[in-house]
Parts: sequence; structure tokens; C-alpha cells
Amino acid sequence: MHIRLINPNTTAGMTATIGEAAKRVAAPGTQTSASNPESGPVSIESHFDEAISAVGVLEEIMKGEREQVDAYIIACFGDPGLMAARELTRAPVIGIAEAAFHMATLISTRFSIVTTLGRTGIIAEHLLDNYGFSHHCRRVRAAEIPVLDLEDDSDAALVRIIDECKRARDEDNIGAIVLGCGGMADLTDTIAEAVGLPIVEGVTAAVKLSEALLGLGLGTSKHGDLAFPRSKTFTGSFAALSHQAFPLK
Repeated sequence: MHIRLINPNTTAGMTATIGEAAKRVAAPGTQTSASNPESGPVSIESHFDEAISAVGVLEEIMKGEREQVDAYIIACFGDPGLMAARELTRAPVIGIAEAAFHMATLISTRFSIVTTLGRTGIIAEHLLDNYGFSHHCRRVRAAEIPVLDLEDDSDAALVRIIDECKRARDEDNIGAIVLGCGGMADLTDTIAEAVGLPIVEGVTAAVKLSEALLGLGLGTSKHGDLAFPRSKTFTGSFAALSHQAFPLK
């Protein structure tokens, strides 16, 4: 099986981090690859960033369909473009926030999220509501670090994340912590050792869920709202997204 991880931002170093994290947990025989769009924001920290990045995610899905990819992971905690991506393929498409929430509830009755910026924490709260996990999450906490600090000032960023995780452990009455950024994919073991709680990270969680779905022979339903989009022409700068027939593979 071939699982493609899509980093919705354009920072190649973060894409590499995500790809390495996936390889570490993938089962023998599972091929993983990581990609990012050619155009879009260098980091995703707002609704605007997410809206722009979603187009790049969909372009990467369409490329993957031509390459016979078996499953996709959207490796940004906002899960940008998730439902639209599911429309484009029969393959499983998993967002890392949704994956992390599911995994956390399997090992604890309550969890907190530690993310980057306060404003992205609000976006995480919307996701908790949309996915039905709000009653499991005690608190969404922000380390108040820009996403690119995970690349450019990683040691200082790690200290702030660990400090916030310790506060969550001591104050929130929880059993687990969810890391709220794909750029934290390589920090799980270090944080878990420092904090002493189960740490759930969405990239690796999504890899294992993808393997499970493929092992069960399950893919995205093409009945109802996730059916392939109706054939139509797009104009102007989106002309390249015009489609006349699905599936692409």
C-alpha cells in the first residue's frame, strides 16, 4: 500500500519532518511519501491560510490519483480541504486532527490539545465541535509560537510546548495530550518522556488509521455528498482544475 502525506503549506523542511515521522511508524510493506503544493502559504495559521492552502491540497490529491496512491493524509491540524479531497477519490483521506481526536478517545476519557498560536486554538475548537469531540476535550492550549519556529527556532519552541503540556497535565484533569500541529510530528517521544502522559500526534495516528482502513478494504464512499464532483469547467486562474470525468485513475 502507498500512503501519501500532503503538507498543505509550502515549507519543504516541514514536509520532510512529516515524511520521516510517517516512515518511523509505517508497517513493513507500507510505502509512504510526502509532498506539498508548489504554491500557497509557508505556514497555516488562519482561516485565510487554510482557504488558500486547500486548493493546493486538492491539486496534490489529483496528482496522487494519477500515481495510483492508495490513501492520503492531510498533514495540517486544521484539516484544510478534507471533505473536498474526499470527493476526488475512492481512497481513504484522513485529516490529522480528526485522526488524533479518535486515537485520544481510545486511550483516555478526557484530553487537552496543545497547539501553536491562540488563534489556531479557536480553529481547533471549531473542529472539535464539527467532529463531535468537544465533550472529550478539556481545554485547547497554545504555546504561543509561530508555526515556523518549529523549523527555525526548534529548541526554544520545544521548551514552550513541553511547559504548556506540563500545565495541561497538572491543571486539566486529563489522561492524554493531543499535539495540535503537523510540524510537531517529530517531537512526540521527547514530549512524552518529559510530561509522563500519553502524547497523541496526528501524522503518525493518521498513518496507522490509513493502514487499518486499507487492511479492511474500506475507502471513501461515493454515495451521497462524497460522490465525485459533477463534471464542469472552471475559468480563469482555476482553469487547470476543470474536470470532465472521474475517477482520475
